[in-house]
Amino acid sequence: MIQNLQLRMAVIAAVLVVAAFLLYPSFGPVPDWWKKYLPDNPVRLGLDLQGGLHLILEVEAQKAVEAVVDQTMGEAAAAMKDAKIRYTDILRSSFDSFTVHLRDAGEEGLFDAKVIEKLNNFRKTAATPAGGGVEITLKLDPQAIEEIEKRAVRQAVDTIRNRVDQFGVAEPDVVIHGTDRIIVQLPGLKEDVNRAIDVIKRQARLEFKLVDEKGDVDKALRGDVPPGSEILYKIDRSPGATTVTRSPYLVRKQIVLTGDALTDARVRPDDFGRMYIAMDFSRAGGEIFERVTGAHVGERLAIVLDNRVYSAPVIKDRIAGGHAIIEGHFTNEEAHDLALVLRAGSLPAPVKILENRTVGPSLGADSVRLGRNAVVLGLVLVIIGMAVYYRLSGVVADVALVLNLVLIFAIMASPGLRATLTLPGLAGIALTMGMAIDANILIFERTREELRMGKSARAALENGYSKAFSTIFDANLTTILAALPLIQFGTGPVKGFAVTLCIGLMVSMFTALFVTRAIFDYAYQVKRFKTLSI
Repeated sequence: MIQNLQLRMAVIAAVLVVAAFLLYPSFGPVPDWWKKYLPDNPVRLGLDLQGGLHLILEVEAQKAVEAVVDQTMGEAAAAMKDAKIRYTDILRSSFDSFTVHLRDAGEEGLFDAKVIEKLNNFRKTAATPAGGGVEITLKLDPQAIEEIEKRAVRQAVDTIRNRVDQFGVAEPDVVIHGTDRIIVQLPGLKEDVNRAIDVIKRQARLEFKLVDEKGDVDKALRGDVPPGSEILYKIDRSPGATTVTRSPYLVRKQIVLTGDALTDARVRPDDFGRMYIAMDFSRAGGEIFERVTGAHVGERLAIVLDNRVYSAPVIKDRIAGGHAIIEGHFTNEEAHDLALVLRAGSLPAPVKILENRTVGPSLGADSVRLGRNAVVLGLVLVIIGMAVYYRLSGVVADVALVLNLVLIFAIMASPGLRATLTLPGLAGIALTMGMAIDANILIFERTREELRMGKSARAALENGYSKAFSTIFDANLTTILAALPLIQFGTGPVKGFAVTLCIGLMVSMFTALFVTRAIFDYAYQVKRFKTLSI
């Protein structure tokens, strides 16, 4: 029995040592050798405790559907060219459909066989005779639309998370809320808030479109825009100038290539020290770029980013190798931010900021102070109450309670978990302290019943632990099971509360049953106590 007690004491001592190592970085800077060999992560504080940026974004998922339709229009045009089907134009008729005007109505069957079968999730909804030809309308399946919109939201979350990581914000929280909203929390962000918002919300939708060489820009500016074309502007800002120059371009709406094919984007200086973005395409993207440039030699290809023309160079020859550049009057910071969002990935659809809330550090400091004071006050009241009511046994329970609090913070700071402490999390800790001490109260009341039945102090204590165990275990287990869905599906405050509650309940099982029992066994086996102060 004594050897078993020694083993239990060794386990408790080892737990205390590990907890001390995990918590030490939270109380001050650690030496360099510590960072090299030992954990150096302090307890993470949430947005409500240390301040930062809180955003609620809405994804305009319908724009992602429009992009799919535009890309499919290009595939349909290429398929008609391969099948030698003559057509006048191909235009998007709504956000989820497009229309093809065939010159010869007799080629409708060939179009059905050679083109539609290559277009995934599109079906023919109308075929209207028009001037000896036929206008065929193709529409995207509703199920495909739903999947595209869901995928757009998921991709937006991944893209924003990648951007925030590269921006250098520590411990970001980016989660889906509802069907088309995203919550972004950046704890600790106190500087460059506007720059971070700009990086997050920038769509960075990179598109390559052919300039409409046959159209007249002046007529288009007066409202006579040719079908299938649109006016986009190039904005030039000369260094040191107070004005900007807006140059109109008449470009085809059809997108020949998007930034989805991008694999890398880097900032490079030219011979005059001006910054430009060097881009690399994937193998498939490089092949499309080579084919497009080869088929339109002598025409201009507009490089469009977020509906703004950055450059429109003349295609002098087929461009192979999968490389391109974006030129513009960038500052060093603008160039690096643009390369960052391109490298992290373009948003599949634009996002709107529905809520922008910056929590100041003073509010965070007040929250920390008030929450800490509340927990400490609750701890002191419980300690005094237990010591008065249960005497020395209450003191033993108080020791376990303090250890319970230490272990909760140590586990939250552990490298494997790195949980975030929020203001509701402090409430969860306060609730956990009450449930932890309640476990000892159950044990002590059972022990008192045994003592009233005439049992010896040691036998009464033994029966008190054995009979109360199932009640304590069942109560903690059911509470943990109820809190797990909050961890899985909850966000922000709800998740913070559930995390600390679950950690606290699991720790309380160790402190209330294992630690206090070891202390009592030490008193009776080593110190040979004959009575029980309870």
